[in-house]
Amino acid sequence: MSAPWRRSPERSHRFALRLMRWIALGLGRRAARLVLHPVSAYFLLSAPRARRASRAYLGRALGRRAGLADLYRHFYTFAATVLDRVYLLNERFDLFDLEVRGAPAASPVLLLGAHLGSFEALRAPGRRATGGRLAIVMYEDNARMLNEALAAISPSATQDVIALGRIDSMLRVRDWLADGGVVGVLGDRGLHDEDTHAVPFLGAPARFPLGPMRMAAMLRCRVVFMAGLYLGGNRYALHFEPIADFSSAPPAPQAALATYVACLERHCRTTPFNWFNFYDFWGEADAR
Repeated sequence: MSAPWRRSPERSHRFALRLMRWIALGLGRRAARLVLHPVSAYFLLSAPRARRASRAYLGRALGRRAGLADLYRHFYTFAATVLDRVYLLNERFDLFDLEVRGAPAASPVLLLGAHLGSFEALRAPGRRATGGRLAIVMYEDNARMLNEALAAISPSATQDVIALGRIDSMLRVRDWLADGGVVGVLGDRGLHDEDTHAVPFLGAPARFPLGPMRMAAMLRCRVVFMAGLYLGGNRYALHFEPIADFSSAPPAPQAALATYVACLERHCRTTPFNWFNFYDFWGEADAR
């Protein structure tokens, strides 16, 4: 049987989520955080592919060669945010210090995030700002996995999901926005057959999906970057930053994507241990 971190990022994430759920509900947050150390050490030692990807990324983000302590901190930060998901999805926001920096624009707006920090930390201010009308847009397989994860963590947790890849997907997003809702999507990982564009990122070209920007252009909505950055302990900084406005004098999708990537790069340099794409991100650009 292969080690969890040798599987796809999505399967590894589900495995970590199930493990953290058991730890969190069985021990409570204070005690559970102590267990994160051996858990992080285990994954660091048993996952050579993820370890190499972490070292390559951190070398770029830190501007120096990443040592073993840096790799451990990267794995530990990921484990800490996965643990906190259990409490955030159960709406235990009282356990955390959530500092909001910026605010989502009024609808129609597309909130464009990344595998950076914790999306769940954004749920509280996001729902308050949109009156609870916040939907996540993702491909159907990922939507199914999200629903399974939510059911495993908290049966009472609900998330509006609009699945891509269907004939009526764009119409559903359009109707959601027209009804005053806001949609969120992650912009740093696409499917293998999705149209991508190479953009300079942390010193070398990397490929990012064009789909989110093309969606915003078709729907003539604003794009706002979002990230729930973990600062240690119980602290999160929730960032909302304007990226592009396709409602008037729209930019080219490629130009808007470059602005998004520049914003992502800035946060990766500021909080480098928050980015959780544990695979050869730049190698994909070389392969095409």
